[in-house]
Amino acid sequence: MSLAIPKFVQSAPRTLAGFGALTLGLAVLAGAVLLLRAISEGKFVEYRMGEPEDAPVAIAAGGDGSIWFTIDHADAIGRVRNARIERLSTSSRNIEPLGLAVAADGSAWYTDLAARAIARISSIGEVARFVLDTPISRPGRLAIAPNGAVWFADPTGYGLTSLKDGVFTRYQIESARGGPYGVAVTADGAIWATLQTGNQLLELKADGTSRTFDLPRGGAVPTDVAVGSDGSVWFLQFRANRVGRFKDGQYSDVEVDGENAGLSGIAVAPNDDVWFGMMRRASLGRLRDGHVTVFALPRDNARPFSVTVDRDGNVWYADISGFVGMLPARHAGAR
Repeated sequence: MSLAIPKFVQSAPRTLAGFGALTLGLAVLAGAVLLLRAISEGKFVEYRMGEPEDAPVAIAAGGDGSIWFTIDHADAIGRVRNARIERLSTSSRNIEPLGLAVAADGSAWYTDLAARAIARISSIGEVARFVLDTPISRPGRLAIAPNGAVWFADPTGYGLTSLKDGVFTRYQIESARGGPYGVAVTADGAIWATLQTGNQLLELKADGTSRTFDLPRGGAVPTDVAVGSDGSVWFLQFRANRVGRFKDGQYSDVEVDGENAGLSGIAVAPNDDVWFGMMRRASLGRLRDGHVTVFALPRDNARPFSVTVDRDGNVWYADISGFVGMLPARHAGAR
């Protein structure tokens, strides 16, 4: 496993023939391919990709109810709107697009490794790219601060970078171990990041001061991170197979399963439930009141790499085997 996790994306199946026959109506509208029907599998609603090699990677919910997702090795970005998938052209193929977030104006920002850029796609499909001036860059996750700045992890540069008004500003991590991957932003503009090789959390305050916090479990490999409404910092510990919480200087964590479940992607719901993907269990996990509940996905070969929760409490996941899916709030909130 690569510490930056992209190996999971690279090894995504390139054919969906084994998933059974499924006929979907197709239409073309303003350059977007629309999949007109979803698959309903028990509690879940799933959307199968229209192209056999499409592998959804990152996923994010917009304030208007739209769900955006990046697609590995594709010249498009996806959006679910009004129960249909739109495939919006980006004019060039992307590789390992791990970072994605939706801005207040409805546009989506994403990492574009192939172009060495951070890209913005508007709600009507217009794309702008901001090219990095570093010869090598493999951006990790991405988040948007309250002031509109786009922050992303830069593992190759051992730092965090913000993009605002077309200008990049780099924050070099003092820890020689570094290895940033996950990024999250608090309501007051503080940035939290996971340092994989450093086995640490990093806090970068709005005034520019920073500090790192060593994880109590050695070799835990922290990956994705999210912030709850009470200021709790939630993060995945990939090798430790645990979900961690950091608040007021205190750590706690919960083991997910007896065997490594391949934890990937984390999101905090409006009711403060913590959701995450379990790639080796083909499942979603929910952490509530210190207890983990597992929701098995409809397919045994499902690989939920990223998760998000929309304004209504529906839980969405990007499955690199070729699906985007949703667990409706009425099931997600069930005790």
